[in-house]
Amino acid sequence: RLPVAAAADHPPRRYHASAPLPAAIPRRVDIGSIGLHADLVPRGLTDGTVDPPPYSTPEVAGWYRGGPTPGATGAALIVGHVDTETGAAVFYALRTVRAGARVDITRADGTVAEFSVEAVETVQKAHFDPARVYGSTGRPELRLITCGGTFDRTAQTYSANVVVYAVLTGSHPA
Repeated sequence: RLPVAAAADHPPRRYHASAPLPAAIPRRVDIGSIGLHADLVPRGLTDGTVDPPPYSTPEVAGWYRGGPTPGATGAALIVGHVDTETGAAVFYALRTVRAGARVDITRADGTVAEFSVEAVETVQKAHFDPARVYGSTGRPELRLITCGGTFDRTAQTYSANVVVYAVLTGSHPA
């Protein structure tokens, strides 16, 4: 089920998915519409959640190595920080992505997987539905996730997550 877009003036879109690509390690993420160009590093789980890259590398995003690779069938997960104590981080502008934007993932096999954004959602952490965000999709999809909402200085955490939902719509040589 496609989530409701965060802003009424940017309704969700539904794209026909391209055929899945063979598995290949992702190396880079590019979202031209927001000027995002970042290297990807493999990440695992900590306390049942995808572990983002360390705060010492705020310009890097992480791909969850326990799930599908971007372009393969299923929801591939890419996570990154919105900011650090020293300023903006890799996914600072992620909340400004709109349905229809293109996300390119450069892969180790020499291909670029092209994704089209179907929806962007800001979800309060208390209402985060892992099955919807991480669940089986039956088609090649991508989730880009960062913190959002308001920052609680006492708890040192954000109140929400920004989730970008995208689907594979093409590929080309790198």
